[in-house]
This record gives sequence, structure tokens and C-alpha cells, in this order.
Amino acid sequence: MQKLKNILSLFILTSIAFTLNAQQKVEITGTVIDQDTNQPLEYATVVLRPTNGDQVTGGLTDENGNFNVEAKKGTYNISIEFISFKSYSLPKKVVDSNLNLGKIILSADSKALDEVELIAEKTTVEIKLDKKIYNVGKDLTVRGGTVSDVLDNVPSVSVDVEGNVALRGNDNVTILINGKPSGLVGLNSTDALRQLPADAIEKVEVITSPSARYNAEGTGGILNIILRRSKLQGLNGSITTNVGYPYQAGISGNINYRTGDFNFFNTTSYSYRESPGLSTTESQYFNKEYDDDGNFIVDNPDTFLNEIRDTERKGNSFNTNFGIEYYLTESASLTAAVLLGNRDNDSETTNRIKEYDVNGALLNESLRFDPENDIDKTTEFSLNFNKDFKTDGHKLTADFQYSNATEDENSLISEDGEDAEKVRTYETQKEILIKTDYVLPIGEKSQFEFGYRGEFNDLDTDYTLAFNENGTFVLDADVSNNLIYKENVNALYSQFGSKLKDKFSYLLGLRFETTDVTIDQKTSNDYQNQNYSGFFPTVNLGYELNEKQSITFGYNRRIRRPRSRYINPFPSRSSATNLFQGNPDVKPSYSNTVDLGYLNRFGKLTLNSSIYYQRATDVFTFISEDTGEIAVVGGTDIPIIRRTPINLATNNRFGLEFTVTYRPTNKWNMNGNFNLFNSETIGDYNGVDYGAENLSWFIRFNNKVTLPANIDWQTRLFYMGPSEDAQNKRKGMFSTDLAFSKDILKEKASITFNVSDVFNTRKRSMESFTPTFNSDSEFQWRQRSFNLAFTYRFNQKKKRQERQGGMDDDEGEGFGG
Repeated sequence: MQKLKNILSLFILTSIAFTLNAQQKVEITGTVIDQDTNQPLEYATVVLRPTNGDQVTGGLTDENGNFNVEAKKGTYNISIEFISFKSYSLPKKVVDSNLNLGKIILSADSKALDEVELIAEKTTVEIKLDKKIYNVGKDLTVRGGTVSDVLDNVPSVSVDVEGNVALRGNDNVTILINGKPSGLVGLNSTDALRQLPADAIEKVEVITSPSARYNAEGTGGILNIILRRSKLQGLNGSITTNVGYPYQAGISGNINYRTGDFNFFNTTSYSYRESPGLSTTESQYFNKEYDDDGNFIVDNPDTFLNEIRDTERKGNSFNTNFGIEYYLTESASLTAAVLLGNRDNDSETTNRIKEYDVNGALLNESLRFDPENDIDKTTEFSLNFNKDFKTDGHKLTADFQYSNATEDENSLISEDGEDAEKVRTYETQKEILIKTDYVLPIGEKSQFEFGYRGEFNDLDTDYTLAFNENGTFVLDADVSNNLIYKENVNALYSQFGSKLKDKFSYLLGLRFETTDVTIDQKTSNDYQNQNYSGFFPTVNLGYELNEKQSITFGYNRRIRRPRSRYINPFPSRSSATNLFQGNPDVKPSYSNTVDLGYLNRFGKLTLNSSIYYQRATDVFTFISEDTGEIAVVGGTDIPIIRRTPINLATNNRFGLEFTVTYRPTNKWNMNGNFNLFNSETIGDYNGVDYGAENLSWFIRFNNKVTLPANIDWQTRLFYMGPSEDAQNKRKGMFSTDLAFSKDILKEKASITFNVSDVFNTRKRSMESFTPTFNSDSEFQWRQRSFNLAFTYRFNQKKKRQERQGGMDDDEGEGFGG
């Protein structure tokens, strides 16, 4: 009996406890409705902020617009938000029992709605004093593609057949990810940009007139790639898969989970890609002999070589970026992220060399086979602190980032079926970034800013070459070498901006950078140290002529530092007859640039144009010259040609560009971008005049039409005009891409088919002229490709995904209009 009483007492106490606990919890319910359509709004965000500072909670509406949020009893600031709609607020609401808010009607924010409509339909531009921001919209031609494909479609940017990025024709471009240098583009930015999925990008900032906030490296400017990251409550994300020919397949996804004070995010991708390439070179060597005084002695018959390189590339890549954002308070957050990357690339290059006499008769033929394996690994850890003060725009940020990257390349090269050379390049790079920025608004229309940035880079390159001698590989001590390159850059900056009478804006800044470089050539015991400092002023002005027209002016001074490869005196071989050799005497190049821009929006057409001029001193130029050494190819002595960088006196670059966007209907959108630039180089080296003047241009045209059955059709045309320097003439290059896309599963998914380089014409054709040889070459990195991509979005509709903003850019919030 006593046992029964104990059980009954325990049951009563437990029931009371559950009842008391239930009384502490309440439910807040309601329905969110679109005022214009009277339809429920799915995925609207409901946020409950306790007035006592406790943890924030909330939820999302379902497909019927209903929400049900469980919370403790208390007083809350309740807000209901939906992208492009005006928010609903209910401040200091006492909730001591279940609360039904009934129907909550949200009205469209007309200003935001206009912006959303543009972003959803096309790549749009937002003009600020120190940059242009291109929001990557429904670009079908890059669906299932890579970051390199996206950049190739951004106005002002061009990507050549090898994946090298140029801005207004200048290839000295600094590439940032989320405002910072990243391990993703560490040792080999070209390969890295080909591995990252296009779907990870929210927008690209084109910074042709960088303010003092940005580091001064990159005479061409800065490209800042902003990755997607949602901050909405709840779980949302998307996944994209693709297959294609030449054989390629991949899967990428991004997921976000926001609960209370924590935001978890992850972007992961895997891809496999085959990229067959082909290059041909026809060379004529002038076999004249001279005495030691340079006097002509004998005119031997010329040598004619045809070289055909057939390359098969296979690559696997895996990247994942996981992070946690913790909201310490409503105005402060701490974000930690870890990035892991792994790329495993194999390439097999078959190099056929045929020698002919002056009559075209075949004399000799040789076969060189180069199978290369390249393994890249990247690890990066970053920490960011962000504090917003009470005044709008008053902000403090601090960043720490550490990255470690390795690249291991191995080749066993055979000549005519016999093993001939073993080549290995092993690189390790460690980078540390420390930076802080402070922004202080002054009044309603002015802003003061200052900050510090430190970048510490340590690169170790170990290159070995061994020749096969009677079945044994012997190290070539004349070529094998180990270079340790260290570069430390410390910078301080300050800038002030203001807007006068709502018409005129200015942003004036000054940056000071000091650079310490050590070059430790372990093989030759050659140690060098370079120290240089400089001031880098910036001026950015803007004037609004009226609501539709504005003009901008920018001035900046920038620097181009030589890479470690440029100064390594030991040669690296690309073939038996060609080598690259660095020049330890190469010094930094400085440039001064002015830019005048004009923007006009009239009707359905928008014109964005600019004229720019740049003068650079001690510019880098790559020259080809005869080393005086001989390589035996097929029994014939062939001169070995060396390519090396040098500093020339000056370079004057003048150009103009304009981008035109025209949208005649909601289902038809066109935009075009035209760039014209003239480059004049003045200078001589070792008594040879390498001065040259070159006028070149490129044009890009996009057309997107919505066909019946809501099928989107996009076509992109691109033409790069011919160019010329002191030793080379490059022919024009034309390419065409097209794509078709269809939304399915009630807009929760999309399927896209695209063709890259429809006519298989993306080839670089070039003629080279030197005192010792002439050559005619053609190079194609990747053949025409077909790709089919499927995207599925969970807990987010297509329009919502396109409307929502990307990750906050800690580097890109400069004052401007």
C-alpha cells in the first residue's frame, strides 16, 4: 500500500512539474498575406527579440503563410520580414499567454521591388565612387560552370584561352574573395578559378579606381568575388548537379541554418572535368654565324620546325567552406570559418616535333611525352569580428586569416619512347592576414575611416630536374634549385568622404605601404633583401546631374610587385628548346591612373561609360632571346630560346569603355560591353629597342529571351580584337555560348542546357618575330563543351534565392553613392 502511495505521489509531482513548465511556454501564431495578390507569403521570417536581452528566436511561414513560434513568456519586439516587402513591427509586446496575431498584411516596397526585379532578370550594375558592383543574375551560360566562366561574362573583364584574367586589357589584377586574399586562389589562381562552382557567387565587384581602403597591389585594378551566404532564420539552401561532354560531372551545394544567435553555413563542391587541348607552332630558325665582335661570318641554311602539342587533362577537385556566425549582441557578431580544398589534376601532353629543309622535305621527327600529376591542397582558417554602433554606419571590423597551400607537380618525360627526364616542382605557401577597419560617420552625409592591414607571405619552391644517363637518373645541378621567397607588407590608411547638397560626393584617401622582401636561393647561397615604401593617394569624385545621369572621376597610384617566379634566376623548362628564367634585378612597377565615368538611364536603356588613362614606370615586359645554348632534337642542333621578364622605362595606356543595357520587354533583355585600349611601351634592353604601340579592343554581347512555355534562351557573343607588342602579333578571337533553361517543380528547381564555344573558335593565334627565329602558333585550351545542369532549392523559392543578399563584404563598404 505504501508503495502505491509513493507511485501516486510521484505521478502527481511529475504532472505538476509538466504543467508548470507548459505554463512557461506560449505559442505565437498568425498568417502573412501579400497585400497586392491577397496570397499567402511562404518563407516570411518571424523574429522575436526579447527586451531583456535573452536569446532571439523565430521561425518561417509555411506554404499557406501560417507560422507557429514557441517562446517563453515575456516582452518581445516582434518583426515579420519578407524580401522586397515593407517589414511589420510590433514593439514591446507583452506575451503571457498564447497569442494569435491574425492576418498580417505586407505591402511591397516599391524601391526594393524595382531593384529585385532587375537582379532577378539580368546582371545589373550598382555604381559607387570607388567601384562597380555586378550582381550575378540569371546567367544561364554559366549554370553548372565555374568562377572563371562567370568572370568571362562580367563587363570590363576578359579571360583568355588559358584562363588568365585581365581588366580592361591589363592582366595585373588582384583577385579577392569576400574582400580578402584567399587560399582558394593561392598558388595557382587560374586553376583555382576553374574549380570553384559558379553557383557559389552572389556578385562581383569591379574596382578600377580603388580607394585607400584597398591594398595598392594590382595596376589593373581589383576583382572582389562575393560568395553567397544567407542570414535568414531557419534552414535553407540549394544543390546543383551537372554532367557534360567532354566528360565532366559535378555536384555543389550551399546550406544555411539560422537559429537564435547562431548562423551555420556551408558550401561544398566536387567536380570532375576532362579538358582536351591542342597547340601547334611552326618556327623558322636563322642559322647565321657571327664572330665575337658581332660580325656576320656564315649564312647556313635555315631550320624549319613544326611542333604539335596534344594535351589530355583530367581533374578532380573538392572544396568545402564551413563556418559559424555568432551574434554576441544585436550589434556585434563573431564569425569563424574553415576552408578545405583539394585538387588532383593529371595531364598527358604529346609533343611531336618535325624538322624540314628549305624545300619542305622531312629531315627528322621526334616524339616527347609528358605525363604530369599535380596535387594541390589548401587549408584556411579565418576569424572576423564585426561591431555596429548606435549611429548608422558607425562600424568596427577586425580580421585574422591563416592559409597553408601546397602544390606538388611530378612528370616523367620520355623522348622517342625512352625515359629522358624527371621533373618535380614542390611548393608550399603560408599566408597570414591581419586587418582592422574603423568607420565613423560625421553628421548625416560625411564619413571618416582609417585602418591597418598586414600581409605576411612565405613561399618555398623546390624544383628538381634529373636526366636519364644509361638507365640512371642524374640530378641536373645547373637547373635544380630551391627558392625561399618571403614578402611582408604592412599598411596604414585613412580616408574621408562627404556628400554636398545631395549632388556632389567625394572620397579622399591616403595609404602608406612598406614592403620587406627576402629572396633566399638555397642552391646558389644567393641571399637578397629588398625594402621599399611608398604613399598611395586616391581621389574619387561623383556628381549627380539629375536623377538619371551622373559622372564620376577617380585617381589612384598603385604598385605591381614581381612574383617569386619572376626573380628566380634558375631556368624552368617547358620543352627541350624553350625555357623560362627569372630575373633577380626586376624591380616593382608603379602606375598612376585617372578615370572619368558617365552613367545615364533613359527609358528602357542604360548607358555606363568611362574614359581612362594610365602611366606606369619600370613596367614588366617578357622578352624572348637566344641563350646561345643548343638542344639536340632528332639529331639536329636547335637553339634554346629563353623567355624572361625585364623592366622597361614607361607604359602609357589610354582607353574607353561603355556598357549598354536594353530591356524592351519583361521577356527580352540585351546588354553589350565594348572596351577599346591603346598601349604604348617605351624602352630598350641590352641595346635592343623593345618599344611598341598597340591598339586593341574587345566586345561582348548578351541576349536573353523567354520563349513560349517559359523557356529561357540566352546567347553570348565575344570578340577579342588583334593585339601587338615588340615581338608578337596576336590575331582576333571570336566565341559564342548559348543556353536554354526551364523552371520545374513549382519553381523549386531548374534544368539548364548550355553549349560553350559553339563554333569551337576560342583559340589564340600568334606570330612572333626575333633576330634569331620567327614562329607562327595556335593554342586552344579547351574544346567546345556541352553541359546539362539541374538545380534544386529547399525552403526557398527561386525568386527568394535571387533576391536575398550575399555575404557582407567587409572590404567593400567604401563611402559612395
